[in-house]
Amino acid sequence: MNALRWIRYTVWAAIAILTGAMLFLLLSPEKETGTGVPSIGGPFELAAHDGSRISAANLAGKPYALFFGFTHCPDVCPTSMMEITNDLVALGSAAKDFRVYFVTVDPARDTAALLKDYVGSFDARIVGLVPKDEAELAAMARMFRAIYRRVETPSGYTMDHTASIYLMDGKGQFFGTLDSKETPAVRQAKLKRLLARG
Repeated sequence: MNALRWIRYTVWAAIAILTGAMLFLLLSPEKETGTGVPSIGGPFELAAHDGSRISAANLAGKPYALFFGFTHCPDVCPTSMMEITNDLVALGSAAKDFRVYFVTVDPARDTAALLKDYVGSFDARIVGLVPKDEAELAAMARMFRAIYRRVETPSGYTMDHTASIYLMDGKGQFFGTLDSKETPAVRQAKLKRLLARG
């Protein structure tokens, strides 16, 4: 029991540090595109949990959300996925074509089959993406300024990672983030603005 409590405290402390680092990166003026919008995102192509390929080119004209997580995550990932599931349900038909992409930061354990089972616990609009190797994951994370790292624990290992959900518009430009600390009303208002922008 004490070991479990220690793991949870360690994970939450690491998430707090990573969130702070993420905010620092997002707000760094030298990282902006010149339009006041941080240069987050870029061309990518990853395998989806159903065997298809998802690329930035395929998504042109379609706003979407993207989250870096892993299936063995004890609380942050399932909480975030449940919250956005509830948000999508609340938005009704306005979000019928909206997709959320769950990029695993633990491709060593998260197979396509495991991701399929995992995202199947949430809204059908959530799609699992599996980088083929560490290099592909690192490249994807760099484009989105996501942070992740392996942390050894008494029972194996866990992954620290950026906890925000990225929102991208139909032009592939960074729109903003969703955060678990926000109320459903705030998150849903952001999603409505994103969908209206297209």
